[in-house]
Amino acid sequence: MSVSRRSFLEKSALASSFFIVPRHVLGGKGFLAPSDKLIVAGIGVGGKGKSDLRKFYESGKAEIAFLCDVDDRQAKDSVAAYPKAKYYKDWRKLMEVESKNFDAVSVSTPDHNHAVQAMAAMQLGKHVYVQKPMTHDIYEARMLTAAADKYKVVTQMGNQGSSGDGVRQLVEWYDAGIIGDVHTVQIWTNRPIWPQGIPWSKAKPPVPSGLDWDLWLGTAPYKDYVDNLIPGSWRGWWDYGTGALGDLGCHLMEAPFRVLGLKYASDVQASVGSVFTAFGQRGVFPDSCPPSSHATLTFPKTKKTKGPVTMHWMDGGIKPERPKELGPDEMFGDGNSGILFIGTKGKMMASEYAANPRLLPLSRNEEVKVKQKLERVPGSAEGHYAQWVEGAIAGYGNKQMSSPFELAGPLTEAILMANLAIRVADMPFPRPTGKGMHYPGSNTKLLWDNENMRVTNFDAANQFVKRTYREGWSLGV
Repeated sequence: MSVSRRSFLEKSALASSFFIVPRHVLGGKGFLAPSDKLIVAGIGVGGKGKSDLRKFYESGKAEIAFLCDVDDRQAKDSVAAYPKAKYYKDWRKLMEVESKNFDAVSVSTPDHNHAVQAMAAMQLGKHVYVQKPMTHDIYEARMLTAAADKYKVVTQMGNQGSSGDGVRQLVEWYDAGIIGDVHTVQIWTNRPIWPQGIPWSKAKPPVPSGLDWDLWLGTAPYKDYVDNLIPGSWRGWWDYGTGALGDLGCHLMEAPFRVLGLKYASDVQASVGSVFTAFGQRGVFPDSCPPSSHATLTFPKTKKTKGPVTMHWMDGGIKPERPKELGPDEMFGDGNSGILFIGTKGKMMASEYAANPRLLPLSRNEEVKVKQKLERVPGSAEGHYAQWVEGAIAGYGNKQMSSPFELAGPLTEAILMANLAIRVADMPFPRPTGKGMHYPGSNTKLLWDNENMRVTNFDAANQFVKRTYREGWSLGV
């Protein structure tokens, strides 16, 4: 006979005065007995959410007790994998009814709903694991970073490369002075691999059975359902996703942040690729991310650099010039993505997730030996999940995380700041003459007031720093 966890504990406690009830069941925020497994609730349990839950479970220290998804089609594999887990459609109902019955929440929904779900969990004292990017907006990232400290919960963003050996090797090389002082970083990716720079469909098909479309929209403005948005093409629409930067930026920009001690950028500028109609006119689709972009961020001097650092982000297949130290037939990055550090005494590069770090020219990798100084995460990048599980069991401040919101927040803000420049570069404005459109943002360097979270010289960009949620939705701060 199946009984709920709460019912079982209540009946067992009555049966024996010596039964030890775990502290999380008694409602204490952030408290776990050392022998307990982490009781996890998953919000968004298809796709990446499914694989995240599997990794938590494979740690041997997590129990997947609750599943929540607005789309039964996407959730079916997780429902089958955890038959004892209780299933909810609405995450708000899950938190209202079951808040005393789980310790931690995994959020793997589209970007536009990350913040409200993670914030609600933290306000209940729950540890949170949130898929990258941490949030959709800069304001949300700043609020979640503050909330993690306020509520004393263990946090982790889902950029597993931050737990990898590769980024630690890069740090050790840089700290040993092997490539001198880094002043420029170049990052590139073949993303997007979904449609971008396209018009919103005019078709109005019926909402598929099993999908709660209104709940899927969540904080976003209401629009009628369209096909081919779920499960992955939502990334290319600004209402829901954050484009190529949101998908891979956290995996590629994390290494420069850690290696160079970067935090908040001071300015950003961007150029974007265009789509042209059959008549040779530029297609204007401001709701859709552009097909390609190049953003340039400037970061102030840090404790690990001698001056400012310029970071170039390129997507849509755009790549930087191959370094002269790299042979004509040698792989640049991993072929699709890469990170190149340019220092005063040399260069080093890595692949996606900061994997396969290499000094340039490649012959240096046989010659240079640097003593390992940084502790490695057991399991490297794959150990990212177990690290969070064990950290949550240990409690706030008792175990080091690779991507806590303290670090993930500023990284996410930099990614979203680059998106500000990309969005305004592709934003059409009527010409003062009244004839046609122009794109003043494409020729503007956005100057950033970090304390006030505001662009100081191009006000049109500020509407994207903190968006307006649909009526009925709130971040709760």
